[in-house]
Order: sequence, then C-alpha cells, then structure tokens
Amino acid sequence: MKPMGIQQKLNQYRFHFILAIFVSSIIAFLSYVAPSMLTILAYFWPLFASTTVLLVAIMAFGGVSQLATEAHGEKAGEGLLDYVAAARLEHIDQEPQKFE
Repeated sequence: MKPMGIQQKLNQYRFHFILAIFVSSIIAFLSYVAPSMLTILAYFWPLFASTTVLLVAIMAFGGVSQLATEAHGEKAGEGLLDYVAAARLEHIDQEPQKFE
C-alpha cells in the first residue's frame, strides 16, 4: 500500500473539515447573539416562583389529606370501590329488560 501525502489526506477529509468549521461558526454566532442565562432567569422568575409555590402546596395538601384519610381508618378510594362493586352486584341480580 502506497503511503498517502498530507495533502491527499486533507483532501480526503475536506468535507468533514468544512462541516466542522461551519457548525463551530454557527455555535459561536448563536452564543454571541443569544441572551445570557441571567437575562432568561430575570424574565421567567415569576413563572418559576409560582410553579414552585404550586408544587409545594400540592405536596403539603396531599400529605394533609393522606393523614386525614388514615385517621378515619379508611384507605383512599376504598369507599368508592365498595359503592361501585355494590352497584355492579345490583345490576347483575336484575333480570335483563326486553325491549320489543
């Protein structure tokens, strides 16, 4: 196998070099033009704050309602399941209606 010269190897990978330079220049341009992270945080801080408050409230009230359910000696949703099961049994015991 004949050794290739440097110029031939560079020509072999010229599209890779062009693509790398192009992508690097686009990334550099976008990082120069894009706003800084502090600017983005300053703009969206009310949204972040309200979302945080909402999630904390959901976790707080979720914990309180779990404690209230356990205090009554009933697991969450058990009463509803019993009601649905009883309604299903009543429906099965009835004779089917004939529509003529």
